[in-house]
Amino acid sequence: MSRTIQVTFDAHDPAALSTFWRDVLGYVHPAPPGVELASGEDPLAAWADFLERSGVPEDQRNSASALEDPEGVGPRIFFQQVPEGKVAKNRVHLDVRTASELRGDERMAALEAECERLLALGATRVDRHEPEQPTSIGFIVMRDPEGNEFCLD
Repeated sequence: MSRTIQVTFDAHDPAALSTFWRDVLGYVHPAPPGVELASGEDPLAAWADFLERSGVPEDQRNSASALEDPEGVGPRIFFQQVPEGKVAKNRVHLDVRTASELRGDERMAALEAECERLLALGATRVDRHEPEQPTSIGFIVMRDPEGNEFCLD
């Protein structure tokens, strides 16, 4: 029997980091339990109302956040607040596959375009790796707003 996975990020600011990754991946914040969102309603605002009504102290309302693939294909992503900052290189990272079908100059141009979009969202560019046949078709290393490395592939 196969299993599904959830990718979990330790974060200083779960709401902000989940919003960054929502915009990167095209995922959505799910509604709070038992709440049906109206079309166009902000799920984070619904969560704020839900947590207030549930009596969660204000200083604990940004302790977690989550994202889901609106098509139900990709893994759920969970963000949990931790007190410590990131201090070392990730042992696991995400590859954001934006140009996996392309090769050569066309691929690298598509990766650069996506890199520019992500920079505007708050990412940081780290390094560009040129294609090296036969083992690499090229990629760009980046960091999210809290310093977690990921690759544009």
